[in-house]
Amino acid sequence: MADKMTRVALLGTGLMGLPMGQRLLAAGFPLTAWNRTLGKARPLAEAGAQLCADPATAVAGAEVVITMLADGPTVQKVLLDPALIEALADDAVVIDMSSTDPQEARTCSRMLGKRGVAFADGPVSGGVVGAEFGTLSIFLGTDGQTADTLAPVLAPLGRAHHLGPVGSGQIAKLANQVIVAANITGLAEALSFAAHNGLDKSALLSALNGGFAHSRVAEVHGPRMASGDFSPKGRLSTHIKDLENTLRFAGGDVKLPLSRTIRDLMNEVRSQHGDLDHAAVFRAYEDRR
Repeated sequence: MADKMTRVALLGTGLMGLPMGQRLLAAGFPLTAWNRTLGKARPLAEAGAQLCADPATAVAGAEVVITMLADGPTVQKVLLDPALIEALADDAVVIDMSSTDPQEARTCSRMLGKRGVAFADGPVSGGVVGAEFGTLSIFLGTDGQTADTLAPVLAPLGRAHHLGPVGSGQIAKLANQVIVAANITGLAEALSFAAHNGLDKSALLSALNGGFAHSRVAEVHGPRMASGDFSPKGRLSTHIKDLENTLRFAGGDVKLPLSRTIRDLMNEVRSQHGDLDHAAVFRAYEDRR
């Protein structure tokens, strides 16, 4: 399995899955693909992928199965369907690259393990741009042998970081999302404060460049806040889901007041303005003026 001819099945070809599939094809991997709305996968067919009408058909004969789906319940509905489990090859490896709850990853691992199928959770950070350029950070939770098996397939997608057993990748992803949420919201609060007191937002962003307040979040989301263009790249609903997973998984053992506050702000914006880009948390401050 450790060569470029590994047969890969991709389940989910949305904003992230589509460019990931394109990179796998460009790297020489034979690819079958399925998406709930099959038309969204057409660019992969044009690049040489075989499109399939259902997930079970897509995974038949695949050595590595990648899921990139909306949330944990969707992942479980697709991966734990008896028809799909039956269609999996005996030596298949399944890696879920969606963002889910760590317990959901462990459930998938346990259920697929009954079939003898290895499982990894491998959520990513880097957004659509990272998926397009193959610079994703991949948070990998699995055993060492499975991590080694997956390495050639993951290489075109970004850099894999093996963090521990199944569930570790999702814990890392949730931590990542807390940091990103805090950065985005802090930037929104600062820009709203500055603009309210007479500063030009774009000029301020330029002045911050190179200082301690400079960040990748400021580079990507600052111009969106300055222009008011919140067309979805990373949706509010997705980030809300990740923060809710964080709070649920933490339970009462770890207090996460910042995550709870930002989750509420994002929910407020979504209810008022729709499912915009997560940088639209800026509007929570504008709405309070």
